[in-house]
Amino acid sequence: MADPARAARLAQRIKVIVAEALRRRVKDERAELITVTDARVTNDLQHSTVYYTVMAPDEESRAGAEAVLAANQGTLRYELGRQLNIRLTPTLEFVVDEIPESAAHMEDLLRKAREQDEQVAALRKDAQPASEEKPYRWQVEEEPDSSESSSEGGSETSDDAGRPSAADR
Repeated sequence: MADPARAARLAQRIKVIVAEALRRRVKDERAELITVTDARVTNDLQHSTVYYTVMAPDEESRAGAEAVLAANQGTLRYELGRQLNIRLTPTLEFVVDEIPESAAHMEDLLRKAREQDEQVAALRKDAQPASEEKPYRWQVEEEPDSSESSSEGGSETSDDAGRPSAADR
């Protein structure tokens, strides 16, 4: 088993080689729409997964890009073997990268949340409290003289001042 750092370096090199090979070696117009976004290699360096996106709005172009990659998989693997100095050339698997679509969906959700926050802030702007200004605060009463508290046995501390005792509740 290879070092994970070596596998990561090899994956980055595979990403660059596949992207350059798509630009230089593949003679198909549909290959121009393909962008290689990431590559991953197993720790034994025998299999690689290349993630790509297609810069086209319609499904027909995306299917065409997938067909280009499938048809030129051998050419791309040949380029890998030629440019990498390793004993075994890893196999290639192409996977559509879902991150751009997920990011767009997340941006849409965040935009909706911001709009709802703005609506709540607008409603809160003119709102009035239902009761007193601070309904959950105890009314602070005057503290008794120190002579009175000493005669009671010092049952109240300064932290309990103004609050009813457990018997009063």
